[in-house]
Amino acid sequence: MSAMPGVVAINTFREAVRDRVLYNLIFFALLMIGAAILVGQISVGIERIVIINLGLSAISLFGLVMAIFIGVGLVYKEMERRTLYSLLSKPVKRWEFIVGKYAGLLLTLAVNTAFMTLGLVAALLYVSHHFQRSDGSIFIAIYFILLELALVTAFALFFSCFSSPMLSTLFTIGFYIAGVFANDIRNFGELAHKPALGAVTRGLYYILPNFHNFNSIAAAAHGDAIPLSLVGQNTLYAVLYVAVTLLASSAVFSGRNLK
Repeated sequence: MSAMPGVVAINTFREAVRDRVLYNLIFFALLMIGAAILVGQISVGIERIVIINLGLSAISLFGLVMAIFIGVGLVYKEMERRTLYSLLSKPVKRWEFIVGKYAGLLLTLAVNTAFMTLGLVAALLYVSHHFQRSDGSIFIAIYFILLELALVTAFALFFSCFSSPMLSTLFTIGFYIAGVFANDIRNFGELAHKPALGAVTRGLYYILPNFHNFNSIAAAAHGDAIPLSLVGQNTLYAVLYVAVTLLASSAVFSGRNLK
């Protein structure tokens, strides 16, 4: 098996680490978690709920910002700096380049999420001085956030293969919003009592990624148990969706004329 995707991934990770945006996002995410401590102190009796809600929301929000705004520039930046042409002149296949870029950004997001998770854990220890058994749901919710980010990164990379960064950003954000409301889109078609519209909305429901299934922030904040079956289901769903999207990205990029 070729090691080229791994080389591209490591280089992508190094570039992201040198990017000031990464440090700014970590700073603001930790700042938000720090604010959660203050809000939690004001909200007597619900400190943990407030901190977990805000902390997980910060991890999700800043992860999405990174996935979208860095992901849409992965291919464009290489073309703009003319480094893509020298890279592809070496024994690097286009699909290896795509997979490597994706893996590098995903590694960056995982490291970023790990740092923010440490901030959330520190905030919880500051307030309650101990962990509860139900806190295991927090880490499952963070895992679901990573799965969500993996999907968004794949979309951002796909759109970047054939459009400008601005259009790729709009497409990715639009796709994400549509995926968040996938259930509502299907329900709207059913309530309309129009067979044609219902068929269209059902089709969109199955095509769009259902991000609602990855949202376990409220359950984690209230200490509710998250079924292991949902963990397996979400993992399989994300892996299959990412695989199909990367295949589509590789196909589009391989057929693109880079001259």
